[in-house]
Amino acid sequence: MTAVLVAVVIILVLAVAAAGASVRILREYERAVVFRLGRLVGAKGPGIVLLVPLIDRMVRVDLRTVTFEVPPQDVITRDNVPAKVNAVAYFRVVDPVKSVVEVERIRNATSQIAQTTLRSVLGKADLDTLLAEREQLNENLQQIIDEQTEPWGVKVTTVEIKDVGIPQGMQRAMARQAEAERERRAKIINAEGEFQASERLFDAAEVMSGNPAALQLRYLQTLLEIGTNQNSTIVLPVPIDLIKPLMQSVEDGNERRERARERERLRAAEHRPELPDNEDGRQLADPDLPRDLPRGDDGDPIG
Repeated sequence: MTAVLVAVVIILVLAVAAAGASVRILREYERAVVFRLGRLVGAKGPGIVLLVPLIDRMVRVDLRTVTFEVPPQDVITRDNVPAKVNAVAYFRVVDPVKSVVEVERIRNATSQIAQTTLRSVLGKADLDTLLAEREQLNENLQQIIDEQTEPWGVKVTTVEIKDVGIPQGMQRAMARQAEAERERRAKIINAEGEFQASERLFDAAEVMSGNPAALQLRYLQTLLEIGTNQNSTIVLPVPIDLIKPLMQSVEDGNERRERARERERLRAAEHRPELPDNEDGRQLADPDLPRDLPRGDDGDPIG
């Protein structure tokens, strides 16, 4: 009797152990890839999965999106600028069977593909493109990595360039370039403002030229604006048209006096008598000069 009870207990324990080995419970985001005697049976789950004890083997596959950071990569851009770039990638398994059968350690394989693709794609881009057109580069990276991982049953949803490190010298050069660009824009905007102001002033002058009273009212308005601060300075606007005749008359008078002086010099030169020469080729003294002038050693009057 005791032997029978022991046998029954052993049978029950073996049955419970077999049931525990053959029953698996999978969560909603998990799938089971079942192998029977080494051959693929298929994917099962979620919920309760029944396995044949000692015959079936199961591999759990997580279908949730996986996030991993691509380690920093040393990149030489197309314009020969060294940079250190890292990125972040998001992928998930869409085919559990392929992710188990076609590749070993799916996360590590996807990471290696992302690193090599990051170096190759960014090496074909300029530094300006790398800094200004990240969205286009992210799309190219995502498309290339997804095409390479598709046979593994992996879908790469997003690849984002996280950080771009460039040398300090290049950062200073870029800062100088940005400063020069902003100065150029400021000068262009200032010139454009001056041009528009000149157009408006021209239109205002055209309007005021039709009515002299408008110009006088503008003068009075200017005096009122100056006098608001109770300044002691008196400003008297004088039109250039009033001063121009006076300036022209002064210039004409100066020209007439200059011509008169020139005529007097010419007249004096015409009436001056020619003096005869002496034996040694020098001119004789002017007979009209006074005789009592002091004379030098050569007999010529001094003075």
